[in-house]
Amino acid sequence: MAAIVWLVAGILLVAAEMLTGDLVLVMLGLAALGTAGVSAAVDTPVVADAVIFGALSLLLLLGLRPVLRRRFGAPPPVSTNVDALLGREALVLEQVGAHAGLIKLGGDTWTARPMDPADVYEPGSTVCVWKIDGATAVVWKGP
Repeated sequence: MAAIVWLVAGILLVAAEMLTGDLVLVMLGLAALGTAGVSAAVDTPVVADAVIFGALSLLLLLGLRPVLRRRFGAPPPVSTNVDALLGREALVLEQVGAHAGLIKLGGDTWTARPMDPADVYEPGSTVCVWKIDGATAVVWKGP
């Protein structure tokens, strides 16, 4: 009878993990399922079941959970929006000087200015985006 209680508890805990995604409930659910297996194989008293559950819980929470969190917890860093434009090459459409200029960056036309106000980039040259300042790309000749 105790094995059935542990089995149901394990299934409910694993199912509840879908609501949290923190990998705590699934570890407790796996510990409960392991306890159900031991309880079904060897008729153990409730106190022994509790000790088995505690030991398995600690083992899974301290051993397996950190490994899974490192592997699946953080998505790979992906640059988006303005951050995705930094370091990209652009084509100068109109002369880029200290006060005006246009570049073609990723299929879009951007206003641009040079990183060094003394620099001037002629149409047709290629520049690198150093930073985005509002709606203006700050560019330089690059490596």
